[in-house]
Formats: sequence, C-alpha cells, structure tokens
Amino acid sequence: MTKPGFYNIEEFRGPDCIGYLVSQAQSAMRPQVEALFTHEEVSFSQWRVLMCLRDGLAHTCADISRELSHDKGSMTRLIDQLEARDYLRRERDAEDRRLVFLELTPAGRSAAEGLVVKVVAYFNNLLDGFSEDEVKRLVELLRKLRCALKSSDVETPHESALAS
Repeated sequence: MTKPGFYNIEEFRGPDCIGYLVSQAQSAMRPQVEALFTHEEVSFSQWRVLMCLRDGLAHTCADISRELSHDKGSMTRLIDQLEARDYLRRERDAEDRRLVFLELTPAGRSAAEGLVVKVVAYFNNLLDGFSEDEVKRLVELLRKLRCALKSSDVETPHESALAS
C-alpha cells in the first residue's frame, strides 16, 4: 500500500512528474552548457572533474565517478587526460597504498576557475526571469530532493511488493 502524498493515481500525468521535469531540464541544459566549452582547452566533462576537486566534493576517481554519475572506466580516462596536461596529480595514501587521492595543480585550479565566469554568465542569463527568492527556493528544493533521493528510507514500489 502506498502512502498518501502529492501525486494520486487518478490524476497522475507524466509531464507534471518531478522525475520527468528534472530530466527534461537536464537534457535541455547539458548541450547548452557543453557548447560554452567548444573553444576551450578543457571539455565540460573535464571541467566538472576539476570543479569537484576544487570544491572538495570528491578526492578520488571513485568519488568523482559517484558524484558525477559517471562510469569508472571513462572517469579514469578523463583523469589520465587531466593528469597528462598537468591539471591534477595522483597521490598514493601513505597508510593504504590502494587509495589514490587526486589533487589540483595550480594549472588545474586556474583552468577550473577561469571558466567559472562563462558558467556563471550562462546560469544568470538562464535564470533572468526568476526573482532572487525564486532561485534561492529552487536551489533549496533541489537540495532537499537530492537528500531524499540519497536517503535509504524512500521505498520503491518493487521493494514494498517484496515486503508483502
């Protein structure tokens, strides 16, 4: 039995579903943001890696793969490319040699931060029709949604059927 909530079976429409809306926004946004990097030294994917390291969101290849929802094999290739260009370096953990931490080099930090201007301008332009309060609320709600998705207490219909 599903818990009562915002959606109901009788009135549910795909175009009003948060999953659909978030997916559509991401699908529309990605090529536009990638286009900002067309004539740059780093691709959008490479820049995202550099930003993860800059912002302390991740410290290993596996962490970055999880953070960016990217498969480990292609992430390793991205890391290899960035290391070859001296944008980051690998550092083995002194206590556990299996762990390899990633660290931005000054060139990597400069590359990441140099492109923030373009990305900020893009998002400011995109959000031009929103008030400051609306943007703050949207960010707050998306963070809340992300936390709910990461929590283990959200049960999928498949899991509830198995529990019965």
